[in-house]
Amino acid sequence: MLAPENMPLIDDEAAIVDEAITSRRSVRAFLPDPVDDEAIRAILAVASRAPSGTNMQPWRVYVTKGEVKQRISDAILSSGIRAEKVEWDEYKYYPDHFFEPYQARRRANGFGLYGALGIGRREVDRMRAQHDRNFVFFDAPVGMIFTIDRRLNKGSWIDYGMFLQNIMIAARARGLHTCPQAAFAPYHRQIRPILDIKDEEIVVCGMALGYEDTSKPENGFRTDREPLETWVTFAG
Repeated sequence: MLAPENMPLIDDEAAIVDEAITSRRSVRAFLPDPVDDEAIRAILAVASRAPSGTNMQPWRVYVTKGEVKQRISDAILSSGIRAEKVEWDEYKYYPDHFFEPYQARRRANGFGLYGALGIGRREVDRMRAQHDRNFVFFDAPVGMIFTIDRRLNKGSWIDYGMFLQNIMIAARARGLHTCPQAAFAPYHRQIRPILDIKDEEIVVCGMALGYEDTSKPENGFRTDREPLETWVTFAG
């Protein structure tokens, strides 16, 4: 039961919210078990309560399954465009040159994931194959593609991030897992005709949704978080 307005959550309720947040992670192997359309609708409906400047609600979502999802995967994987050569021509997710402390965190993430999979640091082909699993949505039964009107500004992208987080937390409340995937963004030319995405829409990212395959080693990998002391300043 929700706490009355303006009253703090009691410990049990806070624990439920905290568990949904802290148990969220990028799952990279899913079971084939289907996800009911009503569950997806419920997740998206509650996620749409995310705040947005003047309530513009800048999100647009394409939910794909089955044959349509497969067509997206086939179009990207058959394009012959390798991840290291792909052109981020709509927006840039990463800086042109990484620097500290972000470079170290990025490397730790990559080495940790590949280490869980038994992939050595020089096994480039195996790394590429793992990266390409993005484009089959890590075998999840549901693949979502998110777009935003290109005429909107940076504030709406901030709003979009809160919406995406809401989806992932609402999924956890229903025993589901997700993986947000920026990897889809530069392949908008392959995705657009399949989903009839208009030219004024930028592909923001994809997201896999489904039930975690706990037998897969990649799902045993956990990322770290920096202690508050390294990034929080209390003033006053």
